[in-house]
Amino acid sequence: MMSGVVVVESPAKCKTINKYLGKDYRVLASYGHVRDLLPKKGAVDPEHGFAMKYEVIEKNIRHVEAIAKALKKADTLYLATDPDREGEAISWHVHELLKERGLLEGKTVRRVVFHEITKRAITEAIEHPRSLSSELVDAQQARRALDYLVGFNLSPLLWKKVRRGLSAGRVQSPALRMIAERELEIKAFKPREYWTLQAEAVNADKAVIEARLRIYDGKKLEQFSIADEQAAHAAHDALTRAAAGQLQVLTVSKKKRQRKPSPPFITSTLQQEASRKLGFGASRTMRIAQQLYEGIDTGQGAEGLITYMRTDSVNLSQEALEDIRSYILRHYGEQNLPDSANVFKTKSKNAQEAHEAIRPTQVAKEPKAIKSFLTDEQFKLYDLIWKRALACQMVPAIYNTVTADLIAGSEMHQFRATGSTLVEPGFLSVYQEGTDEPDSSNDERLLPPMKKGES
Repeated sequence: MMSGVVVVESPAKCKTINKYLGKDYRVLASYGHVRDLLPKKGAVDPEHGFAMKYEVIEKNIRHVEAIAKALKKADTLYLATDPDREGEAISWHVHELLKERGLLEGKTVRRVVFHEITKRAITEAIEHPRSLSSELVDAQQARRALDYLVGFNLSPLLWKKVRRGLSAGRVQSPALRMIAERELEIKAFKPREYWTLQAEAVNADKAVIEARLRIYDGKKLEQFSIADEQAAHAAHDALTRAAAGQLQVLTVSKKKRQRKPSPPFITSTLQQEASRKLGFGASRTMRIAQQLYEGIDTGQGAEGLITYMRTDSVNLSQEALEDIRSYILRHYGEQNLPDSANVFKTKSKNAQEAHEAIRPTQVAKEPKAIKSFLTDEQFKLYDLIWKRALACQMVPAIYNTVTADLIAGSEMHQFRATGSTLVEPGFLSVYQEGTDEPDSSNDERLLPPMKKGES
């Protein structure tokens, strides 16, 4: 008799996990959800405690049968579906179907959870099982019930009142309202003209200094202070006369500024950054991440390269922190390693804190070292995840920020020039976050040396 049957969601994991566990285990896939609500009215009954009526998904009946058949020859059932609400619900549905058939009598049932597909993680999960979480199952059922109640009731109404083929949903309908309200705001927006003035000066060393008008006629400029082209030309002429061909340095202030690294990726930030840097859509990003998570053969058999990619937690395990910090010390030196690990706060109130951020399972697996085993898109996404995880545990970047005020004739007219010089790159030596507005930063706008009174 085999020791146990292990149920996972995806068949892509089966071979790898079976290799780690050995011949005493049989790993089978549920191929996703095995039951769903009846596709008709009354599947959720709000009048009786929101009772839900399920049926087995036809295409997955054979997978349930395979699990049931294998369990007859085993003494333990390991429910090892994904470590989130959906995964918990799938495990519960498998459990309920087997229970209805009387196949769990005399069997030990264990829920095992892992966030990466590595031998260490799988072995640890098997050795430290838990019970099914009713809280997670209830959360998933509440989501599914709302999907049904909103979609099942509103979609037919839209077909009757608006147009056939339209749909409503728990998420899409509020999102559509937000988009519609934003569109109305855009249409109601009344453009308002304003002008800014910028001076370009050249010092004795022929270095160019760009500065924006900040004080005009003794008054600090607001956004709409120069309201039209006529006022802009009048100010230009007045400043040209006052300056008489030169600007004089009034003050120069310098200070150091830190730029801290961003947290490791969660699902949403990975999708955003992959879009900005790689041009990947959200679904493409998640498809590639799934491949990296489920396992890729890098010369020593298939192994998961990243942790679970559906997460809203920025936490890193203690083992991962030690692994990353050790790598930084060896490859980037003590000067790039903070005294203690950088800790980030998860923003989502509903984040599942037991989860981890998206990170490489082994930071020692450098992207360039395993590039030949990956497709081009797998390499690009893994490289992004690897660098972000490494950078999040490095010291901040240090900038020298310079602000210079220049006067045109007198202190009644002042221009301001700002710029920063990168002094210590810190985490930027590994990774720099993308931006939707790449020209909006002064981080690398250099100013030449200046001193008070210089013209």
